[in-house]
Amino acid sequence: MWRTLIVEDEQHARASLRKLFKKADIPFEIIGEAVNGEEGLQLIRELQPDVVISDIFMPVMDGVRLLQLTREEGYECRFVMLTAVSEFEYARQAVEHGASGYLMKLSLDLPGLKQAMEKVSAELAKMEKLRRADKWFPDKSAKQPTDHPEMNRIIAYIEEHFAEEITLKSLADFIRMDASYVSDLFKKKTGTTLIHYIQNRRIQAAKMLLTETERTVSDIGHSVGFENDNYFIKIFKRWCGVTPNEYRKDQKFVL
Repeated sequence: MWRTLIVEDEQHARASLRKLFKKADIPFEIIGEAVNGEEGLQLIRELQPDVVISDIFMPVMDGVRLLQLTREEGYECRFVMLTAVSEFEYARQAVEHGASGYLMKLSLDLPGLKQAMEKVSAELAKMEKLRRADKWFPDKSAKQPTDHPEMNRIIAYIEEHFAEEITLKSLADFIRMDASYVSDLFKKKTGTTLIHYIQNRRIQAAKMLLTETERTVSDIGHSVGFENDNYFIKIFKRWCGVTPNEYRKDQKFVL
């Protein structure tokens, strides 16, 4: 369930939203309510909701300003703005600041709510998937992995294409260098061979898929670049000390 905060100064509007959410049978749980943007910001800090349903015009602090401050403080919660017809321009501005969409207060019904929240749910699921990927593959863009630009080009290429067929010759052709020279230089600059580097990258991707999905071992092996199931299991056990199935069982036990 996605944790949801309502920020709305009108009590009857909050009550109406609660009823609609209850009837809609959507994966959102209302965890708090605020009557203005200032109170809403405090609750965002305390509760860290996944989504905020916010009115635009409110006393003390309006919804657009709430959205701006929330983003400035680094919170990634999705915003859906509540607006009247006369406030449409403000709703458009909110979308430009990163709101997922808006709901028309005077004509809000069950189908409209479901449609808007399904979009938000998809955005949240995508964000969660990216967060999980970041856990396995930290961002390397802030620092070059080696002090050699061509070796860094090779590493970047592997990051993008590790699931495809990669050979020493294809990488040497990519940077227009001699294959034997590339092999020696890569090991000198990274401390590992090209084959081991590619294998490790594929195994890390396989570990993520084994932990985060229910896909079969064979499907995972193929999706990360191993054409042969037996070879995938052999290399996985060499790197991890257990088979893919054993690793998956261990992870479920830990979780």
